[in-house]
Amino acid sequence: MSDVAASPGNTNTASAAPEMMAWDSKSRRVVTLYVPLACFLIILLFPFYWMTVTAFKPNAELYNFAEHNPLWISSPTLDHIYHLLFRTAYPKWLWTTMLVAVASTFLSLLCSTLAAYAIQRLRFRGSQYVGLAIYLAYLVPPSILFIPLATMVVQLGLFDTPFALILVYPTFLVPFCTWLLIGYFKSIPYELEECALIDGATRLQILRRITLPLAVPGLISAGIFSFTLSWNEFIYALAFIQSSENKTVPVAILTELVTGDVYQWGALMAGALLGSLPVAIFYSFFVDYYVSSLTGAVKE
Repeated sequence: MSDVAASPGNTNTASAAPEMMAWDSKSRRVVTLYVPLACFLIILLFPFYWMTVTAFKPNAELYNFAEHNPLWISSPTLDHIYHLLFRTAYPKWLWTTMLVAVASTFLSLLCSTLAAYAIQRLRFRGSQYVGLAIYLAYLVPPSILFIPLATMVVQLGLFDTPFALILVYPTFLVPFCTWLLIGYFKSIPYELEECALIDGATRLQILRRITLPLAVPGLISAGIFSFTLSWNEFIYALAFIQSSENKTVPVAILTELVTGDVYQWGALMAGALLGSLPVAIFYSFFVDYYVSSLTGAVKE
């Protein structure tokens, strides 16, 4: 029996088994991971590729698919971008959008931080129900709040100004950011604050010197959420802004670059492409903090 076990044929079979197992593992990994990931990336990035191609494609290629490849550019041009930047108020639209997004994000983070800290760390009776009620406010459709918010904006004399959007946007940003920060503050050990209280620190000092530095990933995550929603918001910006120079980018692209049934596709795609760059740059700088806020916080 020992001679049979030590024969050359059995040795070759034993050495081939790990190679077959490794090959099966690689094939399974390709089929289950890399192929779906490649499909996902293609589907996700294709709209940006199409915007880029359309923004730099001349009209002769843009409307003639019979002679030109719709997925490629034969003769790139900057005419659409030049028209957008120098023949429209796009720089003013971009500045207004940036002002509204930054101001709304700052106000939302300020209110959300104070509310989340009070609900989670002060431990008053019914705090969990207050947190749930704040989050449920985020689920209210904007169309329901549209009329009362419009009445407030008109009475305050803010109609057709960027300050109307700065006032309105926190109504849907604060609830979600508060709910997000409540969960993040919960992961910070209570012992840190108890030690500070014993040393004589006030609640504001604890918030400023202990809690907020430890909650930076959560704050950045909430800030990214608020900035993105403020930048892309359409309904309130369409209703509360009428003059062309005060419009935000999402509204101005649709209302100013479409005349009747004529769509300026090159300028439209150029405006959408340039309008998406600030958000992409914002994400690229803080993506590590955003991921860390989703995977965990301070550990004891």
